Amino acid sequence: MPLKNVFVLDTSALLALRGDEPGADRVESLLMQAEGGRCRLLVSFMSRMELLYCVWREEGEEAARQVLRLIDCFAMEWVSCEPGILEIASRLKAQARLSVADSWIGATAIACEATLIHKDPEFTKFKEIPQEPLRR
Repeated sequence: MPLKNVFVLDTSALLALRGDEPGADRVESLLMQAEGGRCRLLVSFMSRMELLYCVWREEGEEAARQVLRLIDCFAMEWVSCEPGILEIASRLKAQARLSVADSWIGATAIACEATLIHKDPEFTKFKEIPQEPLRR
C-alpha cells in the first residue's frame, strides 16, 4: 500500500517534463508540491543514468550534463542501490520482460511504498507496483 504523498518519478516522467509532453503538467505539479513540502519525490539512480545516456545520445554530452544540473535543483531525493531494492528488482526482472532499469525503478516504488509516476506501458502489468500512468 503506497504512502500518501510519496512518489517515484520514472525516467519517462522526467523526459515528459523536459519535452513538455502530455503529462508534464502533472510532474510539474508534483515538483511544486515537493518544493512546498506537501509531498516527497524519489528518483532511482537508474533514472539518473537513463537521463544522462538518452540526452547524451540524442543531443550530446553538454546537453546531458545540463539536464542533470537542472534535475539536481529540484526537490527530489535520489535513491541508490540498496539491498532490499536489489531483491525486489531481481524478482520483477525474473517475472516478466522488464528492462533492468525499469526493474530497479519499479522496485524503488515498491520498497519505498511510493506511487510510481510514469508513461511506460510495461509497468501496467505489475499490480504490486503502486502507479499513476501519465497521459501518453
